[in-house]
Amino acid sequence: MTTVLIVEDDVDIALTLQRMLERQGYDVTWADTGQKGLDAIRDNPHVVLLDLGLPDMDGLDVCQQARDDGYDGGIMILTARSDELDRVVGLDYGADDYLAKPFPIAEMQARVRALARRAERMRGAADDTPAPISEPVEAQPAAQAEAPGAPGTLRVNTAARRVFVGPQELTLTTKEFDVLALLDSDRGAVITRERLMSEVWDENWFGSTKTLDVTMGRLRAKLDEARSTVEVVTVRGVGFRLEDGNDSA
Repeated sequence: MTTVLIVEDDVDIALTLQRMLERQGYDVTWADTGQKGLDAIRDNPHVVLLDLGLPDMDGLDVCQQARDDGYDGGIMILTARSDELDRVVGLDYGADDYLAKPFPIAEMQARVRALARRAERMRGAADDTPAPISEPVEAQPAAQAEAPGAPGTLRVNTAARRVFVGPQELTLTTKEFDVLALLDSDRGAVITRERLMSEVWDENWFGSTKTLDVTMGRLRAKLDEARSTVEVVTVRGVGFRLEDGNDSA
């Protein structure tokens, strides 16, 4: 069953959302503080509905901590803060979606379904990954599990959801990894904005595509900071491509 966690201190809002989502067939839990939310996120719900104005900590800090702890499910921020800057900051902290209060119930339900489908696809793909055949080998130190590449070389391990630039592992949000993996899957080819939004977010995404530009900006900054030899190039009016630094534009 698809699981949803509501992190909201307003009892009326939380209970209304809980009853509505349970009628839709979701298994719903509720936390009324940020710390309780972080504790509940460890149970790995498919979707988290997160209020920003929590009594003990800012919801943005909850979002960032959850991502830092490895949570890869969907996070949708529900808040009265509706400025574009607030939305961008929320996405920058690792949220997948942002819905300003008050919001149409039907739209919120559709967005929850979209996030739940994506989480279930990701977890299903991980479950379907065949285990490697074990062979007797000499024990190696953990540091040798990922052989370091040449400085600046980008390596994307989709099975393990890990990214390395040379010997350095990058810390990416779920969306940053998914975008980079899609670009890397056909390196040098242009991936359209429409395909990125459809495959990384969802074909039923309701929000602005500005979230894609924000994600690209963060991704470029992290690749640049790691001195990667590849770069994300914008093809104006079409999309993006990942190209090696010595490639011609």
